[in-house]
Amino acid sequence: MRLHNLIKSGGFKKRKRVGRGEGGGLGKTSGKGHKGQRARAGFGLRPGFESGHIPLYRKLPKRGFSNFRFRTEYAIVNVGDLARIQGDTVNRESLVKAGLVRSSDKLIKILAVGEVERALKVEAHKFSGAAKEKIEKAGGTALLLTPVAPEASES
Repeated sequence: MRLHNLIKSGGFKKRKRVGRGEGGGLGKTSGKGHKGQRARAGFGLRPGFESGHIPLYRKLPKRGFSNFRFRTEYAIVNVGDLARIQGDTVNRESLVKAGLVRSSDKLIKILAVGEVERALKVEAHKFSGAAKEKIEKAGGTALLLTPVAPEASES
């Protein structure tokens, strides 16, 4: 086998060679038609532009409300993962040390996935009902922390 015997196996497409004469199929106007904005260099339209018509996104009514910007985000920790923590107190520092939450996470919520084997004092901003039940059933306590209010901007 030599290089000239190799067969092209797909995955390649010849580039469009425009302006190389009429015989190439894209000579003269290079596939851009005659004159007009679309024939000029640097042409580009914004997405959704419909040649002067009212675009679809303006025809459709506005509906609903998105709470995305104002939502409260919690770092989720399962009850079964608390076994990885050394000691009997579970707080933000111990969760970060065990790699269960990031230090940048603001609020922590405990969910009831898994089982608790030992009595733990768990401090978090939110507990699911079943998680609180499991912690207390194992002889531990679930301490509810109050979220820190965002700092008021000075006017």
